[in-house]
Amino acid sequence: MGLRGGPSAARTRSEVERLYRLIYEVVKRIPKGRVATYGQVAELAGIPGGARVAGAALKVSKGKHGLPWQRVLGKASKLRGRIAILDPVGAAMQRALLEREGVPVGDTGLVALDEFGWLPTTGGSGRGASPRRRPRSGSKRRASSSRR
Repeated sequence: MGLRGGPSAARTRSEVERLYRLIYEVVKRIPKGRVATYGQVAELAGIPGGARVAGAALKVSKGKHGLPWQRVLGKASKLRGRIAILDPVGAAMQRALLEREGVPVGDTGLVALDEFGWLPTTGGSGRGASPRRRPRSGSKRRASSSRR
């Protein structure tokens, strides 16, 4: 079967193209001076757990798509993103483009998501509100006023 021919291949190709278009729409919304992770882009495109789909979409994107591809990073930790391009020339290009936009990139390719991460909003600055932290106890409820 595969992607070579037949109705099944055409449906598969059509579905992949649809997913890639959704990814591209999200990437186009990332403002200058901000970054997002592949997983975040996929989630916002309606593809939870689709970080690899986002990576594949960007890998095959063409200049005609007009994507700010440099603004999408791999996730290194909760508060850090990392340049995920293995090709040293591509990684250097991504670093230069991000730094030109005012996003500092560390020596190992790390970017502070808590400072430069994009949180989409419906209006305003494009930065959004800070993420809320869960209580350390694992409880979803706040402590009573008598314990404060």
